[in-house]
Amino acid sequence: MEFMMAEWIGKPVWMWAGFFTIVFTLLAFDLGVLHKEDKEMGIAESLKLSAFYICFAMLYGGAIWWAYEAGHITTEDGTHAGLTYFTGFFIEKALSIDNVFVISLIFGFFAIPRKYQYRALVWGIIAVIVLRGIMIGIGAALVQEYSWILYVFGAFLIATGIKMLVVPEGDQDVSKNPVVRFLKKRMRVTDELHGEKFFVRQPDPKTGKVVAWATPLFLALVVINIADLVFAVDSVPAIFAITTDTFVVYTANIMAILGLRALYFALAAMVHRFHYLKFALAMVLVFIGGKIFWNQIFGKVDPAISLGVTLAMIAGGIFYSLWKTRNDPPVAPAA
Repeated sequence: MEFMMAEWIGKPVWMWAGFFTIVFTLLAFDLGVLHKEDKEMGIAESLKLSAFYICFAMLYGGAIWWAYEAGHITTEDGTHAGLTYFTGFFIEKALSIDNVFVISLIFGFFAIPRKYQYRALVWGIIAVIVLRGIMIGIGAALVQEYSWILYVFGAFLIATGIKMLVVPEGDQDVSKNPVVRFLKKRMRVTDELHGEKFFVRQPDPKTGKVVAWATPLFLALVVINIADLVFAVDSVPAIFAITTDTFVVYTANIMAILGLRALYFALAAMVHRFHYLKFALAMVLVFIGGKIFWNQIFGKVDPAISLGVTLAMIAGGIFYSLWKTRNDPPVAPAA
């Protein structure tokens, strides 16, 4: 009992243990019950499952809000835990929509059937939990040791937002990705899928020995997680610009990603309709980055104002995109 009350990364061990228990219980239920058998997920099921994850994230955020108001938890920087959680959650959710398009391209390149895509995405969450934890841990250590690093984060967010506004999107040809080329040169990869398996044992055509081979599904999983790391370079500094509390940053990130995987199959068919959301996200990054400098010069911005402005920009970008593309023809889903 004493161990559970000990502090770890700014919060009692029981809080971290409780969060990880919730996450892995959800994943186990998802993989072991809802998707025990591989099947193609339809848009209706995708929306229902995503709604469940979003509602759960809202309830979890409400619990954090209540615990902060009741004095059961505090934050490392004195910010309101509930407000900063929801702000971080909505920013991560919106920034991840662009990731859906990239994931769709990756699945298409490796010719992954839709019935295997969800299992790959859920297993990818486990890698994300670890990789995001490492990135956030490094970021928290840098902020604690060098407070001026927040100015670097702020400048980076402003520069990234301006770049998104003025620079056209680059080439999205997955075959030219250096990671894909590296993996194919240094790993034995089968030419065909083997169901849901990431690895199989087959004879080596050169030696005749039975050795391990990776499948295209494993390569797709690796490339998707590397793409997630690239997107995290934007989203993690954005949340650190709102709060430096490691627990709030991490939980908001993971809760947003959990639901996005479920929403993927609905978004993949209509991601082309969110084209103008890019500009709203760019303004959000500029706003969050500029807030760091404002806080130091003029005093802290009210967290409620920050949350309101963020939600208004994201909602505006979504509704404008849907209205502007209302007559566009549907796009066939990848693979």
